[in-house]
Amino acid sequence: MTSVVTRFAPSPTGMLHIGGVRTALFSWLYARRMQGQFILRVEDTDLERSTPEAVRVILEGMQWLGLNHDQGPFYQTQRFDRYKEVIADMVKAGSAYHCYCSKEELDAMRADQQARKEKPRYDGRCRHGKGPGEKSGRQPVVRFANPEEGATVVEDVVHGQVTFQNKELDDLIIARSDGTPTYNFCVVVDDADMGVTHVIRGDDHLNNTPRQMNMLLALGKKPPVYAHVPMILGPDGAKLSKRHGAVSVLEYQDQGYLPEALLNYLVRLGWSHGDQEYFTRDEMIAAFDVRDINKSASALNPDKMLWLNQQHMVKAQPKDIVPHLRWHLARLGVFSQDETLLEGIILAQRERSKTLKEMAENSRFFFGDQVTLDAKAAEKHLTADAKALLGELRNRFAAIDIWEAPAIHAVLEGLAAEKSLGLGKVAQPLRVAVSGGTVSPPIDQTLALLGQPRTLARLDQVVTS
Repeated sequence: MTSVVTRFAPSPTGMLHIGGVRTALFSWLYARRMQGQFILRVEDTDLERSTPEAVRVILEGMQWLGLNHDQGPFYQTQRFDRYKEVIADMVKAGSAYHCYCSKEELDAMRADQQARKEKPRYDGRCRHGKGPGEKSGRQPVVRFANPEEGATVVEDVVHGQVTFQNKELDDLIIARSDGTPTYNFCVVVDDADMGVTHVIRGDDHLNNTPRQMNMLLALGKKPPVYAHVPMILGPDGAKLSKRHGAVSVLEYQDQGYLPEALLNYLVRLGWSHGDQEYFTRDEMIAAFDVRDINKSASALNPDKMLWLNQQHMVKAQPKDIVPHLRWHLARLGVFSQDETLLEGIILAQRERSKTLKEMAENSRFFFGDQVTLDAKAAEKHLTADAKALLGELRNRFAAIDIWEAPAIHAVLEGLAAEKSLGLGKVAQPLRVAVSGGTVSPPIDQTLALLGQPRTLARLDQVVTS
């Protein structure tokens, strides 16, 4: 049995967005499920529009997502000699030909066709010796000689059997007049050379498929299995665009999503496995089958994405979240290598945060020797009486031998009982003093994470101010 080979082949003419990521995910999952190979290929033949920044986002985005490739990244611009070699062979074999028609001639031809209410398409005049020919002195393009009779049938895994009449397909240009190859041709050569067995891509490519299949057949190659997945819509049902939020996949990292959560969300857009919503990476690999992809488009649901993100933060091992939290803290100017502290913060904050960005912002007070007090919170809770109470607490905290939440809680309850106060009347001034604000994890848990020296220092700061 032939080993499965899939590929993700983005064009770096714009940022890698979630539609592209879902395609990459489906291709990666199928390769992993079938114990095959996953190729990363950068289709950068559009020299004018391709940018180094877009290439960077592709590579960094795939790395952040953990969609590791087995081969590549390959760059089409580094394979131009190969494409020219194949084009020369095709011209020699008669499956491609030189076309000398000028832009003006092509425009006039299409205008005539439209006047006759025909579909505008190249009429093959140079193919049949009726064009201007070499005597025109022009640099020719090279066109593929598409079959003129019969039909090309795409047995699409998602859409079923899709039939294209060959007479409706243009003899498309495979090399421009400057000799550079075109996108549709490079894709064909790459898929053939790289042994791609399954092409999973957006259904906006479906109309390219019959031409690509015919070129593969002309090269004596068996076309791969095609699966064209429907597009992703915005929450309003319109085509996904910049106005729907994140454009680049790395913006989801900036917003505080775990890569596992984003992949889990995307895999469920157009694919299902019973009623299961939450998937680990291994569960996705075990369950995914390209034959289960839906035909209909799916709409983004930001609330569900946030819910899944929190589910992954709650269910993941804290040590696996540490690198992501550290990244977000570093963006806030907080740098910590204390794994135990970071894991403790994750355990304390993960049910209180929907994103890692939110978790990092709400956890800044755990770091540094001093804390910035919120003015309104301090005015309300750090009264003279409260400061006196905090002074007593400070002395009792200093006497604790083993600094853990139960011992801290016992001190708090003991002082509250002595003063005939509700625990909140003691805990809230303490919370403001050590965290700067009125919101934190449970106060005994918060102090345990802060540590005894830092807690005492912050209480000293408030009591003596």
